[in-house]
Amino acid sequence: MGALMVTGGAGFIGSNFVLHVLKNPGSGKVVNYDVLTYAGNLENLKEAENDPRYTFVKGDITDMEKVAETLDRFGVDRIINFAAESHVDRSILDPQVFINTNVLGTQVLLDAARAAGVTRFVQVSTDEVYGSLGEEGFFTEETTIKPNSPYSASKAGADLLVRAAFHTYGFPTIITRCSNNYGPFQFPEKLIPLMISNALEGRKIPVYGDGLNVRDWIYVEDHCIALEIVLEKGEPGLVYNIGGESEKTNLDVVKTTLGHLDKGDELIEFVKDRPGHDRRYAIDCSFINTELGWQPSWTFANGLKATVEWYVSHRQWWQRVRDGRYRDYYEAQYGDRMKG
Repeated sequence: MGALMVTGGAGFIGSNFVLHVLKNPGSGKVVNYDVLTYAGNLENLKEAENDPRYTFVKGDITDMEKVAETLDRFGVDRIINFAAESHVDRSILDPQVFINTNVLGTQVLLDAARAAGVTRFVQVSTDEVYGSLGEEGFFTEETTIKPNSPYSASKAGADLLVRAAFHTYGFPTIITRCSNNYGPFQFPEKLIPLMISNALEGRKIPVYGDGLNVRDWIYVEDHCIALEIVLEKGEPGLVYNIGGESEKTNLDVVKTTLGHLDKGDELIEFVKDRPGHDRRYAIDCSFINTELGWQPSWTFANGLKATVEWYVSHRQWWQRVRDGRYRDYYEAQYGDRMKG
């Protein structure tokens, strides 16, 4: 078996996935390919650094030469693509960055992977490409794509390129679309880590609009397990929806989190709603359950409790992220090596 390349492996879900894969003593080589944008944090992967199966390569997925060289050097035969700009608010401020990474970068990966004879390509996407639901119903794999933000539009564009690679060239691609992740190592601009860190510092917690937007929440470990199963057993050309079966309003999530921290609702501050804010997402993940035998094992109550406990006990980690010191770790660990 050749190496597995994990693009965006220093990000939140990517780093959790790398650590998850390496927990299996029988796993092969894992190449973490990441350009280290603001959300890429190599501190997440400290425990992998002395594992001979693990290698980090600093590179951009839009760089065809670097991607091709990496695939060849490590004998990569499988790719799972986490690399993406992912924050909706940032996409509203600067859509071009999202088009460049999420759309153009995905096409570069596809072209390089086909040329290298990669045998499996998994595109990690999002339920946001489906748009917004009403009060009832669920997203299925057959739901029409109707993205409403620059971020989700860029991810939808990438999905369509991945689909085209399968139908045009017979390239073995698979797409997964997941609901909102939470858990350790999530960059503290996202809702749950933002709430926890703000509350621990006695800061206000901004909540968009009336706080009644609904999301389906999945603990990141459940997502990683699902992705590993799809990587191993998924059928090329198909889409697999991955959900936590835990619909919550944003306000419910905020209040429950504050309760875990013994903080009151007085920290909540309602702010002007985000432009084009989708009202409700909900995933029907019966297909992956029926076809591949996966279902979430973490309840939202247990997952949120574990997440709060992790951020409380890893205060130094998110403080270093907030003030930018986490970037020093890359220079200390890799700077001299990368310059050569």
